[in-house]
Amino acid sequence: MTQKIALCISAIAYLTCFFSVAEGRESHIGNKVTPFTLDNCYGRAVSLSEFAGKKAIVVAFLGTECPLAKLYGPRLEMLQHKFGNDKIAVLGINSNKQDSMTELVAYTHRHHLTFPMLKDPGNKIADAFEAQRTPEVFLLDSTFTVKYHGRIDDQYFVGGSREKPEVSELSDAIEQLLAGKQITVQETPVAGCHIGRVKNVTPSGSITFTRHIAPIFNNHCMRCHREGEIAPFNLTSYKDVIGWEDTIMEVIEEERMPPWFANPEHGEFANDPRLTPEQKDLIFTWIENGMPEGDPNDLPSPPQFTQGWQIPEPDQIIRMPTAFPVPAQGTVDYQHYVIDPEWDQDKYIVATEARPQNRSVVHHILLFVIPPEKDAEDVSEILAGYAPGAIPLTTPADVAVKVKAGSKLLLEMHYTPDGHAQMDQSCVGICFADEPAKIRRELKGTSAAPPNRELIIEPKKADQTFTCDSKRSRKNVVLLSMTPHMHLRGKAFRYDLIDAKTDKVIETLLDVPAYDFNWQLKYILKKPKLIRPGQFIRCTAVFDNSANNLNNPDPLSEVRWGKQSQNEMMIGFMEYIPL
Repeated sequence: MTQKIALCISAIAYLTCFFSVAEGRESHIGNKVTPFTLDNCYGRAVSLSEFAGKKAIVVAFLGTECPLAKLYGPRLEMLQHKFGNDKIAVLGINSNKQDSMTELVAYTHRHHLTFPMLKDPGNKIADAFEAQRTPEVFLLDSTFTVKYHGRIDDQYFVGGSREKPEVSELSDAIEQLLAGKQITVQETPVAGCHIGRVKNVTPSGSITFTRHIAPIFNNHCMRCHREGEIAPFNLTSYKDVIGWEDTIMEVIEEERMPPWFANPEHGEFANDPRLTPEQKDLIFTWIENGMPEGDPNDLPSPPQFTQGWQIPEPDQIIRMPTAFPVPAQGTVDYQHYVIDPEWDQDKYIVATEARPQNRSVVHHILLFVIPPEKDAEDVSEILAGYAPGAIPLTTPADVAVKVKAGSKLLLEMHYTPDGHAQMDQSCVGICFADEPAKIRRELKGTSAAPPNRELIIEPKKADQTFTCDSKRSRKNVVLLSMTPHMHLRGKAFRYDLIDAKTDKVIETLLDVPAYDFNWQLKYILKKPKLIRPGQFIRCTAVFDNSANNLNNPDPLSEVRWGKQSQNEMMIGFMEYIPL
């Protein structure tokens, strides 16, 4: 049997998986910048010399599609207002070959920027500054000498983000420069996307985009990297790819894309998106050879994505009660809505599809069943889910999800701000079996979790381990999928099949040695696993509540069970069919 669903990808990772930290270089502090002149996004020439009267000048390299640049553009505007136009000037510079003037104007308008946004053709100014990424900032004094270089603050980093900055190095440096003081922190690491530079490499070789690279991107990337989806840039055409090659090579080489965290030594999974070594070599060689386009006749047909409902027209639509305002920046707590679907008889569900109204900010949707005898704190079955690239649930002909009469539903929404305020009112479509009497098997959901939600994670400690067991089944069941769930202190998660008599491990079904809260993946077994009576599944979770965990909002606090990300959970979700 094939279970057609892939859910619970937490898409803040699309804001972080394309970030990286600039390589170590010689210090920029004390370098004297030669005045330059560039056209702004409206075609007017702007010279650095115009700002010689300012006490502080921030030169920021930005990109229109880079997730960090979307978040930090407005923050630079706030700094301009904080310190005043009479004292400081902010200059944005776009050196990406893939960003047009039209896109630069749209970026400026969308983020309400009043400081000049300049276009750097041929990345000449980026080369003069030795700038590598977006956003990367240089603070100059009135003599155009570099006094600070690096990031704006520490809120966003590779693999995560904080609710708010702990240190704001650029702001601190501006204050100290204006006060005539020594700048205490002069240089910091830079996280961001590579600047899309013009390269003097003549395309060569037999590996081409149309014949070799487009098929890989179509099959592994385009579900998320296309217009209107949450991924930061498109990979739908040769023109879209040019300029992103350094970033693409980096995230593939570091195995941050496509996202996948299962230890390959245990289990095979139907939704494993990883590239093969041969595919990686093709991409790397193509980039190193100057990215030849190839014969347009070799270009494969692009994948077709259904517009509207991908399942049949729903019999019922579960919608958020009100639209939710997603802020421009920061982190947003999970939003929870308990909804009564008014089911006065048992329902047999054969298809579900969670649909975000605003895909650019929704990074996951989960719809849980709350049985009549339980409350919203005790859910174990996921009825529907959405994450970037997710496929709706469709059961085979004689299989359905049975939901008891009187059940309620818990809708969980998680949002990722992308630089400007937006609204969202997402929904879930549900299809019922036309003839419930013909349903022969049930698709069930269960979970392993600490009894009575007993979970106490001590402060300042790493590698705190907890275990919990699934219920024993009296009959054979077929395990279809596993979805580990933890929050910001989650470090690792493992599912082991255990012999009840000996309490020893028969087989490790899933091992996630580097759990990432931002990518809560569902792992669908390529071959469903038979679980016999006398066997059960033990989940082992490791938490890191130390300061070494960069996602940790407060390593000094004891952490207990709770819905929000600053609390913790340990749930081993599973889907199975009793035989």
